Parts: sequence; C-alpha cells; structure tokens
Amino acid sequence: MFLTPGAGSDRGHPGLVALQDRLAPLPVDRMDFPYRKAGKPFPDRAPVLVAAVRDGVAAMAAGHDLDPDRLVLGGRSMGGRICSIAVAEGLGAAGLVLVCYPLHPPKKPQNLRVEHFGSIQVPCLFVSGDRDEFGSPEEFDAHLPAIAGPVTVVRLPGKRHDLKGCDELVCDAVEAWMADTFST
Repeated sequence: MFLTPGAGSDRGHPGLVALQDRLAPLPVDRMDFPYRKAGKPFPDRAPVLVAAVRDGVAAMAAGHDLDPDRLVLGGRSMGGRICSIAVAEGLGAAGLVLVCYPLHPPKKPQNLRVEHFGSIQVPCLFVSGDRDEFGSPEEFDAHLPAIAGPVTVVRLPGKRHDLKGCDELVCDAVEAWMADTFST
C-alpha cells in the first residue's frame, strides 16, 4: 500500500503509521510531498503533487519488486485526493483508500473536488466522520455514484475531519475492506 498525508501533515502522521503497522507484513510506503520536504507551508498545485505520487509509486514498486498496478494507493485528505486524481489520469492501481476525502473546502460546498470521479474504475474505500466539514454524508451520497468502480463507505459517527482518536477504527475499516476486496 502506498500512503500519502494530508496538506498540513507529513508521512509521520499517526494515522498513516498506524495503518502501516496494522497491515504488516504487507509492504507499505508512506511519502512526503515535495513542498513538505522543501519546508514550504502550502502544497504545490495538483499537477506537481500528482507527479510526486507517480514517482513515489514507481519507486515503491521498484524497491519492493512489485507490479505497480497491484498496489493500493491512498491516504488522508489531500493525499488521498491526489492519489485518486493520479488513478483517474491513468496511473495503475488495485484500489484506493481515501480517508477523510476532502469533497470540498470547509463552508464552500460549491467548490467540489469530484470532476475526476467518473474516470475512477478501481475499488474505492471512503472512510470519514459523519460530521466532516469537508463533506457531509448527503454530499458524498450524491457524488460517489459517479465512480465507475465499486465503492465502500465507512462513516464514523460524531467524528469530524481530523478523526481524532479513531486510528484503530480506520485501521479496522481498511483491514476489513482489503480482506474483502482482495481475498481472491
């Protein structure tokens, strides 16, 4: 599994580390985006971030002697969004794990981040709180049907975008989805 952090975090985010620990012995790589490595506070534009994901996936596949098309990609918030864009643009993947997907910026539901959904054909897992300010359950229900691949949704009751205190529940959801989706 190839994991990416949200805009305000890095590869050491406790939720990403927890996923890596839970999924062991499966190979899991966590990456930092170039702006984070350069010490910049704000993310680069999407094309730069997508290129970083492509490079990171290629490096992980080569480093672990894996077929890149068999990797599950994803991460938290912006990181998961960028992985989903990369896959929509043709990057091979077995599936997407999107934790706290930012459907839109807080208080700006008109600025949707769903234009690429129709080009996603792999299995997807969306895990988010039912009080996430980046997208309500109703908003997700309205837009996820555009994804061509099978979609699984896990909503954590009473939780917001940070999913504070939910690392184990997120790990449970990812582990169960991986076992169900890729058991054959």
